[in-house]
Amino acid sequence: MTPRQTLAGRGATDGRDRGQATVELALALPVLCLLLLGVVQLAVVIRDQLVVIEAARAGVRAASVSADPSGAASSAATAAVGTGLSPISAGTSLNGAYVTVTVTMVSITDVPLIGMLLPDIQVQSDATMTLEPP
Repeated sequence: MTPRQTLAGRGATDGRDRGQATVELALALPVLCLLLLGVVQLAVVIRDQLVVIEAARAGVRAASVSADPSGAASSAATAAVGTGLSPISAGTSLNGAYVTVTVTMVSITDVPLIGMLLPDIQVQSDATMTLEPP
């Protein structure tokens, strides 16, 4: 019995399928990388949304106890965001005994490859609290 017959009897091939796994990896790897970059971009947008929610809470907290709700809300919201992120805009509205602060920020989609496919996303949050006398 020759070595070729022995290998053929055990289900081995004659060498035509060599490199099949490499070709499959080469075809699947770009799709997998694009998917991973999409998950990273999604995480960046979620982080920006959480920052905007916290900025709205901090802004409404400061506005509810201040004599100048608009100025206090804007400075507190800006301080809550910190540096390194996109600038925010904070709007304040008074409705009777309540103050509402709306914070808006543009989440820039700058993750490689994904940033070219998606437009920048605007994230927004608002918070309402009762006015307290200063």
